[in-house]
Amino acid sequence: MPAAAMRDPLVDRYGRVHRDLRISVTDRCSLRCTYCMPEEGVPWLARPTMLSTEEVVRLAGVAVSMGIEEVRLTGGEPLLRRDLVDVVAGMAALDPAPEISMTTNGIGLDKNAPALLAAGMTRVNVSLDTLRRDVFIALAKRDRLDGTLAGIRAAADAGLVPVKINTVLMRGVNDDAADVVALLDFALEHGYELRFIEQMPLDAQHGWDRSQMLTGEEILAKLRTAHELTPQTPEERGSAPAELFMVDGGPATVGVIASVTMPFCGSCDRVRLTADGMIRNCLFATGETDLRTPMREGASDDELAALLRSSIAGKLPGHGINQPDFLQPPRPMSAIGG
Repeated sequence: MPAAAMRDPLVDRYGRVHRDLRISVTDRCSLRCTYCMPEEGVPWLARPTMLSTEEVVRLAGVAVSMGIEEVRLTGGEPLLRRDLVDVVAGMAALDPAPEISMTTNGIGLDKNAPALLAAGMTRVNVSLDTLRRDVFIALAKRDRLDGTLAGIRAAADAGLVPVKINTVLMRGVNDDAADVVALLDFALEHGYELRFIEQMPLDAQHGWDRSQMLTGEEILAKLRTAHELTPQTPEERGSAPAELFMVDGGPATVGVIASVTMPFCGSCDRVRLTADGMIRNCLFATGETDLRTPMREGASDDELAALLRSSIAGKLPGHGINQPDFLQPPRPMSAIGG
């Protein structure tokens, strides 16, 4: 694919330069994690509203021409999208080609990891909240732990590295200190990079309760029952959402993404595209910018770029979770993408 005409970078009113695009390629999922959606699921997006392979690649190309350097494919569960390999190959053919990664629950990755690597994907983040089958079923409402673990192994074997593991802890569910330490030991043993994420108000049922969320400090306290943790410097962190800690002197690290108690909005460089073609300038934005409709009505790349720039211009300084007037976004995480 020929090189795209380069446009001015995506800079908001607060000087944040946006280099990271998260694309939700589907809102459907094979699990029902309680912090995301109810056991019976949610109404899925109508298929005609979903972006096609060509539309996803085209919008990614517009974003790349505005300085986007990394594209993360998310969901729902991106592996449920049958044309996922084609989407990856299309984005890998962009010039310049972005780094392409994916956030997944890992189920089915054992069958797809080599093809995704060959298409141009570089690494994956896999969600794994526990190593205990009974707790996995209680959290995800599905008996699929073996599938997730098989996907993690397959990603590492294929070379989609570093394999990062994302873990959300919920009070009284999967927060036993021994089990939390077991996750870290599992990651250390296999060379995976573990990241704990504070539970955020993004569930479809709007049942988020701050008291049920384990804070970053509580997570670290549990890990320190078995390991010595040394924090990295802020300079080493940069715009990354995770605060990293050297484990037992290193070189291995463990990360904590304390989105609620220690927001990192001031260095946010992310923008999101939903599976139905809406730009969201913040994970917690209550408004969206429609790119699908004008694209299907014949808008040029320059016109789409202008819409994207306008969305970023309206980005707020922070997510506002800790403000008394905070409103949870109407879309759940499964429809927004991580």
